[in-house]
Amino acid sequence: MDYSLLASAFGAFFAIMNPFVNLPLYMALTSDYSVTEQRKLALKVTIYSTIMCMILLVLGQNIISLFGVSIDGFRIAGGLILAGISWSMLHGLAITPHHGSDAEQDHLAELSNLAFYPITFPMIAGPGTMATIIIFTGQSTGYKALITIGVVIIAVLLLLFVVFYFASYFDKILSDKMKFIMTRIMGMILLAISVEMTIAGPKSVLPGLA
Repeated sequence: MDYSLLASAFGAFFAIMNPFVNLPLYMALTSDYSVTEQRKLALKVTIYSTIMCMILLVLGQNIISLFGVSIDGFRIAGGLILAGISWSMLHGLAITPHHGSDAEQDHLAELSNLAFYPITFPMIAGPGTMATIIIFTGQSTGYKALITIGVVIIAVLLLLFVVFYFASYFDKILSDKMKFIMTRIMGMILLAISVEMTIAGPKSVLPGLA
């Protein structure tokens, strides 16, 4: 197993899907639910997120190829998306790509499947997560690398399930200050990863920049 890939992938996916950062929004969306209902919802969210991520893991490269997009172009675009998300995290702003637009939020009450929208998409498996999966699979070769990335995604989603399953407990023990610090740290890590992605794209397209 490539431990370098394992570490970098875990850092990226934990930062982008961080269950502790998403916990306040999850609690706000499920405030009218009983603890039992919240736990059932946590299981559904984990299942939906896993399905989406595994589809992208296996078919992501084919999907972007279908639209004639190169992995280097997608790497630049994905890096910019992650940079925007990380910048919002660093400054405590609402993360639009992960929370949905204002218009989408206005229609939230009309949507019966809360587990899929907005919790699975775009909160957990949103544009940032999708871009990260496709970029990592594009720059990795061999089935072992694919398995490593898959293991990392499943590990992060299992952690997310545990946090959401015990959401009421974690919400009590995590102070606002702890959430604030964690969001900023994850934002800084994600920004560093996004810079690496954005720089790697032009280097591949224009080797003279390397």
